[in-house]
Amino acid sequence: MFLLAGALGWLFVGRVLSGLSAGIFTGTATATIVDLAPDHGKARASLIAAGVNMGGLGAGPLLAGILAQYAPLPLQRVLHRRSGASCGGRPWRPSRCGTRCDGPARRTCGHRRSTVPIEIRGVFTRAAIAGFAGFAVLGLFTAVSPAFLATVLHETNHALTGAVVISVFIASTIGQSLSSTISEQRALIVGCVGLIAGMILVGASLPIRSLAVLIAGGVIAGLGQGLSFRAGLGAVTGAAPPDKRGEITSSYFVMLYVGIAIPVIGEGAAAQAFGLIASGIVFAALVGILAAIAVLLLVRKGSSQPRDHR
Repeated sequence: MFLLAGALGWLFVGRVLSGLSAGIFTGTATATIVDLAPDHGKARASLIAAGVNMGGLGAGPLLAGILAQYAPLPLQRVLHRRSGASCGGRPWRPSRCGTRCDGPARRTCGHRRSTVPIEIRGVFTRAAIAGFAGFAVLGLFTAVSPAFLATVLHETNHALTGAVVISVFIASTIGQSLSSTISEQRALIVGCVGLIAGMILVGASLPIRSLAVLIAGGVIAGLGQGLSFRAGLGAVTGAAPPDKRGEITSSYFVMLYVGIAIPVIGEGAAAQAFGLIASGIVFAALVGILAAIAVLLLVRKGSSQPRDHR
């Protein structure tokens, strides 16, 4: 669809199809990685899964920016490379329920709604709020930084835009690695505090028109997002019953992708009405407030997993 699109509507069709494929695959693949790991390797498996997600999200804008800036036929080249990468994987159909779908188990492996059992909803809710805030940061940064560079700083180099965006994702990957050295509860809290600090800098960078402050805010927010995302994913997959891990993980990713997609639509509409700088400041403030709410919930509840499993 991207290669053949001749009008804006077909680009929407392509995005819907690619979004559906990502939504179907991401939660199931993450749960499969965790399921295949031995008991002593569950934490490492969730770290790998989280790192792969962030690596792919960050590598796309950088590669696209380099190709759009320096390769011939930039739009066609970017779409070809991205479509080829999407089709290069080997098809694999993992079980939705974490077990092999043969014999009596086949009856339990059909389609299931993405629901969260009541006994882990406390863990899920706190992780989802932190994850939503973190992915809203990613959405804000990928949406605002290209427009900020082009319209405010008059930097139109697409490769530079991709480099700025990927700096946030690299920081996220580093944050995910650091999260394995502390408890999930502490990583969630520290990650949310990092999101708040990063959003303060990002919001401040817009009126003072500073690329350096924008990048600094993005890196700090990226570190916080990586900490909270990895800890939240570990908490959710660890608390989920094995036979429901796929659907619960998918529900978690639904919240994350809503966070990366829907809020920036509102930010784009606000930018049209009130300007990029004003809307960006308000958006950064709202994301920071959401992260603060997550901190308050985490501090009040303390370590949630033991309570949820009584």
